Amino acid sequence: MHVKSGDQVIVISGKDKGKKGTVLKAIPSEDRVVVENVNIVKKHQKPSQMNPEGGILEVEAPIHVSNVMHVDPESGERTRVRHEIKDGKKVKIAVKSGKEIK
Repeated sequence: MHVKSGDQVIVISGKDKGKKGTVLKAIPSEDRVVVENVNIVKKHQKPSQMNPEGGILEVEAPIHVSNVMHVDPESGERTRVRHEIKDGKKVKIAVKSGKEIK
């Protein structure tokens, strides 16, 4: 999978196309990621000890990993990523600008 939690991504298709956010959780077994403030769904919650009132919560649902791309650190646009080895560590490099992605 080309993204992991903590990466800055932009959504390239679907109802939230164009939104940017940070990957909160990666689910490699299902090829899905959870991105903050993207694919918000309403979840009906029964009262429990943690949430005594219950109610309708808004939570982020996972989207397919093919619908997101990395954000170029220089221009803020979407970019593909290549991997290079620097100082014995594998780092991600943005193809558009050549800058390292943190």
